Amino acid sequence: MERILTYHIGKENAGWTILKFLKENHFSHSVIVQLKKTNKGILVNGEWAYVNQILQEHDQLTAQLLEPGENTGILAVDLPISVLYEDEDLLVVNKPAGMPVHPSMGHYNDTLANAVRFHAKQAGEAYPFRCINRLDRDTSGLAIVAKNAYSACLLYRQMAGRNIHRTYYAIVQGETPRSGTVNAPIARKGHTVIERTVDAVSGEPAITHYERLFRRDGLSFLRLTLETGRTHQIRVHMSYIGYPLIGDFLYNPGDTCMGRQALHAGGLVFMHPVTMEAMRFTAPLPEDMRGFFDVGVLDN
Repeated sequence: MERILTYHIGKENAGWTILKFLKENHFSHSVIVQLKKTNKGILVNGEWAYVNQILQEHDQLTAQLLEPGENTGILAVDLPISVLYEDEDLLVVNKPAGMPVHPSMGHYNDTLANAVRFHAKQAGEAYPFRCINRLDRDTSGLAIVAKNAYSACLLYRQMAGRNIHRTYYAIVQGETPRSGTVNAPIARKGHTVIERTVDAVSGEPAITHYERLFRRDGLSFLRLTLETGRTHQIRVHMSYIGYPLIGDFLYNPGDTCMGRQALHAGGLVFMHPVTMEAMRFTAPLPEDMRGFFDVGVLDN
């Protein structure tokens, strides 16, 4: 699969080297190396060029990104995912609960990576699986998948800069205050691989904002936003303040209301990595959570 990006050089960029232009347009070192190794990966006015070449006004610079043809070890499997948006650079999908994002021991053919591989194959495409925002296996909702190294680089940069804004919805035990903020550092719990805990000494900063939208029968339906993206952040924070998610086998083990934690990534806002267009997506609340609160369209 290839992605061709074309730039028309203006007066403000005349006199720059190609290398400087690419760096100013957020091409990472690894992507530039890939372009240099690609036959005709960098062209100026249709001619193969080196990165130290000086650009002139009215030049046309072309960068050709070639993605590997196969995803080694990832099987193409027809699995239920909903593709909400797709273009040359990315996919936005609605992941169902119970689906891991990446293959692992015991999960070779039931992951989002397998589903995206199948989707790409059906379209006659092939590209490495790059999921930008993490979702736990049992968390449903929106995920971004980059289709090339350049879009991945820019989206990861947005994520690191906290410029990908995610809205979550959760059902918790108890009647929470109308709104609140949890500011409590999170660390790995002891020697466990999975479980996390609030740890004021060795934890990393973690901030969660929540707003109660509905309450019913000793449960609260919350909308949550994150300033940080720690593993299990919402699950740990809500348990820490005494309102654990229902169905959460790790942080609320005595609860059997649901077969998974009641957490849904329902809103996503970010800038398109190439066009810089504002992108906004919502995913409806899944049926198992709607069984507790009859919520229609989610307003982010």
